[in-house]
Amino acid sequence: MVPIEKSALPVAARFVDEAADTEFLQALGVRVRESRARRGMSRKALAINADVSERYLAQVESGETNPSIMVLRHVAHALGISLIELLEPQHSSPEYRLISRFLEQLSPNRLEDALLRLMRDFGNEDASRRKRIALVGLRGAGKSTLGRALASELSLPFVELNSAIEAEAGMSLNEVFSLYGQPGFRRLERRCLDKFITEHEGAVITVGGGIVSEAETFNMLLMNCYTVWVKASPEEHMSRVVAQGDFRPMEGNSEAMEDMRRILVAREPLYSKADFILDTTGCEPKVCLKKLRQAVTPIPEAP
Repeated sequence: MVPIEKSALPVAARFVDEAADTEFLQALGVRVRESRARRGMSRKALAINADVSERYLAQVESGETNPSIMVLRHVAHALGISLIELLEPQHSSPEYRLISRFLEQLSPNRLEDALLRLMRDFGNEDASRRKRIALVGLRGAGKSTLGRALASELSLPFVELNSAIEAEAGMSLNEVFSLYGQPGFRRLERRCLDKFITEHEGAVITVGGGIVSEAETFNMLLMNCYTVWVKASPEEHMSRVVAQGDFRPMEGNSEAMEDMRRILVAREPLYSKADFILDTTGCEPKVCLKKLRQAVTPIPEAP
């Protein structure tokens, strides 16, 4: 790709770019100067700790020079802040800095847990999320059976996301995969989920087990719905699918059961993010429905 010389740009475009650059450098200088002042550091002390000349640092603070990314990295380190805090004005509030530093100390697993809690506590009110009940898990766990029964008991609409995807695409799921592949299917899945959330204040929805593989789509589900992982043993998953007349999992695949176990193990950490886990192994449908009903409509605490 051939780079475009500034001289090749229209005069108006060059003026806008240069004006924006100047404004950014001046704002950057202000953030450096204010961060230094908050820490009671002299310009000389910061220059020494950042390994730059005091004169050059003065130019940075006044917005008169365009510092390299490495210079900014050193300055940020000397100030005890992140590089993002220097580059992004919206991230300069004290509250944001405290949250950022706290999150930076968490392990990846705990950081993921913190994100989930933030989404649930501040994304939407819990009462609002509970009006939309989403059942997730592998096929054969009982999602559709329980979803329809629960929607009927609660007098709520019932939606199967895969059916909504077929309606949106005007073709079967197999055709969607054949024509557009998994990326195309996942785009449709997210679009239909977003449409469901927009159009239904209260409803019961079942989603495909693979939705957890798309972090943004699954997070959208967790933020906007009270999510239930409907699970079962690998043996029950397989037997229920076969009992429904679908022998495809077994055809030409002697390791189908082992594949099922691997999928469950791999996805368990993701499914476990659900608000409630309903194990249907060896459980009669009526008993499972009662447990599900109690989970999604908890008895209010006495005053």
